[in-house]
Amino acid sequence: MQLSQRSDQELVALAISSSDHKAFTSIVERYQSLIRQFLRRLTAGDTAQADDLAQDTFFMAYQKLHTFKGTGSLKSWLHTIAYRLFLKHIQKHQMVELGENDPILISEPQSALEADLLAEKMMQRLSADERVVMTLFMAAEMSHSQIVEVTDIPLGTVKSHIQRAKVKLQQLVEKSQLVA
Repeated sequence: MQLSQRSDQELVALAISSSDHKAFTSIVERYQSLIRQFLRRLTAGDTAQADDLAQDTFFMAYQKLHTFKGTGSLKSWLHTIAYRLFLKHIQKHQMVELGENDPILISEPQSALEADLLAEKMMQRLSADERVVMTLFMAAEMSHSQIVEVTDIPLGTVKSHIQRAKVKLQQLVEKSQLVA
């Protein structure tokens, strides 16, 4: 069976037991885009910083792979590592947040890439906590309980952040000038 067809648990076991670098490479290939997108949204579209954090995430995951218990999903575990690295980053560096009244023009996306860039632009309007929970909820398709597991934010707060973020994004769409 090819590595790409193996389950996450099998790849982790192979990578740990035999130091199979190809097994870990398969893990990276499977989750790299998802983790990079998550971090791009958290960094408000700073692709260079998101790429650096994604690289650090997989480096740390490789070092700590033996600690993965398999009780949760590998996807959640990787998101947890990425989120904690992001938190360390923002503690060291001040991130500039856009104010609610700063102008933003949005246009109807013509491609998947444009839609992704538009989502990043709109996510800049949310607080860091709102960006985290919305990205995990919408892009990573995690349940509320999985988001709690990744972020250590209480369940009620996760639900509140999601609701507030939805309202802010809806208001942004309603008051923004759509351009062709």
